[in-house]
Amino acid sequence: QLHLVESGGGLVQPGGSLKLSCTVSGFTTDYAIAWFRQAPGKEREGVSCISNSGVITNYGSSVLGRSVISRDNAKNTVYLQMNSLKPEDTAIYYCALQFGHYCSDYVAAAYDYWGQGTQVTVSS
Repeated sequence: QLHLVESGGGLVQPGGSLKLSCTVSGFTTDYAIAWFRQAPGKEREGVSCISNSGVITNYGSSVLGRSVISRDNAKNTVYLQMNSLKPEDTAIYYCALQFGHYCSDYVAAAYDYWGQGTQVTVSS
């Protein structure tokens, strides 16, 4: 059974940075990982995704230029470095796994496994 565990969330001041981690455990073959987020009262939003090789990455417009996604396949871990954080970045951040080499568009139903989420709060 696969498990995804997010970590690295917390409270940060506007303009600050956080690095989220998503660690995958259990048997798996090739997989892509996407980060989604959901703020209270809002729909889930795709944030970023990375291919199995790590070569292909994608960013949602809300974080483009402020975030970097990367992965360490030896550690089965994907990272999301978020910089210049804004109060509107406040949300629960989830990572999701899709078997195969590439990310689908940010369609939640296309992802096979999800983590439990980590809270990111940007506030002074």
